[in-house]
Amino acid sequence: MADHPRMTFLRRNAVFVSAWILFWILMMLVAVQDFMRNEHSHAIWKPLLWEGSSALVVTLLALVQLRWSHTDDHLLGTPWRWFARQARWLPMHCTAFVPLAFGLRHGVYALVGETYPHAAVPQLYLYESMKITIFFGLFMAIRFGVQSYRALLDARLRAERSNTLLRQAQLQRLGQQMQPHFLFNALNTVSALIWTAPARADATLTQLADVLRETLALGDRHAAPLATELRLARGYADVMAERFADRVAIAWQVDDALLDREVPVMSLQPLLENVFKHTVERRRGQTHIAVSVRREGDELVLGVEDDAGKLAATERPGGIGLSNLRARIQALYGDAGRLDITARPQGGVRAEMRLPC
Repeated sequence: MADHPRMTFLRRNAVFVSAWILFWILMMLVAVQDFMRNEHSHAIWKPLLWEGSSALVVTLLALVQLRWSHTDDHLLGTPWRWFARQARWLPMHCTAFVPLAFGLRHGVYALVGETYPHAAVPQLYLYESMKITIFFGLFMAIRFGVQSYRALLDARLRAERSNTLLRQAQLQRLGQQMQPHFLFNALNTVSALIWTAPARADATLTQLADVLRETLALGDRHAAPLATELRLARGYADVMAERFADRVAIAWQVDDALLDREVPVMSLQPLLENVFKHTVERRRGQTHIAVSVRREGDELVLGVEDDAGKLAATERPGGIGLSNLRARIQALYGDAGRLDITARPQGGVRAEMRLPC
């Protein structure tokens, strides 16, 4: 059910409305105290009437102004134009206040059989207009500050929502790019085996089906528990190991206490793919690959390293897989996550992904 406009106004301006009410309560208390000190009378209804009528009339006039001046909010970026537009309402306040407020006072005094004394009308208008002008200026300054602050918060909220939607769209695009890339490489592996080792090709297809089933189960998720990611990585590693039988040995060193931590979907697979493509495919000897997951302070560290790869000092491995992974890490974690690929002093290459934990 939609909110009533009045309730929406009160909720959005709760602090301002509360301050307005407290201000007039304070004015009434001060008026009562001054009256009792100077008049030595217990007719405190009089100062309450004076300030209460002022509060009622000023509030009514302010609501009229707010009702018809909200269209000026687009001018908050140019303060002089905004204040100029609001100044148009000052004559209304000065003209309407005296007959409305003093009319209420005269009416109440007449009901109790008394006469409300005040200065002559011209002098009264001059005095009250000066007070109204000062009050109006303060009211406009406070209103400008409140509305400018709210506009700033709204702009920040819209920017954050826009950035969130943009980040989600980027992650979805990257995910859609990653899955066909993975499937293409896996099918190439099956194609390489189908004529030379049909039985192994069949087993590889079965393993590939399991990996794809696990991938499809993730849907549009951008992150998944480490346990799920390890199942995908092991499935991919098994597929590639069938293609390069006796040429690769993979060791897994995983801290089981971290299996429930969230990591980007298909983040280990491109690191493994990088080793198979740039190292295993290019040599005849056996390549040892170590996959490790550990915690260092507030970081989750996922590493894939080999003992035979080569990395030039100025080289930054790219390709669809790693470029995609870097973009996803940046979109998900910003500067809190990173991917480093370095040469090992003892030979080989180490890819290390650090994520907030």
